[in-house]
Amino acid sequence: MTGKSAPRGAPYFKVRRSRVHGRGAFALRRIRKGTRIIEYLGERVTHQEADHRYQDRGERDNHTFLFIVDARTVIDAGVGGNDARFINHSCGPNCEAVIEGKRVFIEAIRTIQPGEELNYDYQLGRSPDDPPDVDEIYACRCGQPGCRGTMLWPAKKKPPRSAAARTPEGRRPKTSQRGTARKRSRVRTKGSAR
Repeated sequence: MTGKSAPRGAPYFKVRRSRVHGRGAFALRRIRKGTRIIEYLGERVTHQEADHRYQDRGERDNHTFLFIVDARTVIDAGVGGNDARFINHSCGPNCEAVIEGKRVFIEAIRTIQPGEELNYDYQLGRSPDDPPDVDEIYACRCGQPGCRGTMLWPAKKKPPRSAAARTPEGRRPKTSQRGTARKRSRVRTKGSAR
């Protein structure tokens, strides 16, 4: 569409196969920075109900349509949800989730070009009972420069580099250090950590 604006009410994006993960949302037209693209919809449930609904999922199942609204409410887009649930995670996002009056909206944080995949940083919360390979379970495949390698937030801290940790030749020894073993008891939700 050169020189013309899209008809009022025309959709901003279309859901189709994504190279990042499963299906994704792709811009059908230019979306200006600050545009409120879509509301994240679904059934509103308590955290306890969200945990109960998905407790039978395996520890390695990282697929969720849950979004935390506040300390009491989670949106389950797997029940009555809309296409907002297909917007994938990225460490270099072009959108962000905005919570206003207990509603969640996806807004553009920069101008998005037609064909570009919409994404935002899920910032999935870490939990003390996470399994040691939780970063691999929730691996990020966004391909952005500076990708932290995981959808989890905060990013896993790297061990400090110290002179004492070096070999006599001045090189750091090779290690495969991981966190302590933990068991996941709660399902992961998009948005702020519980």
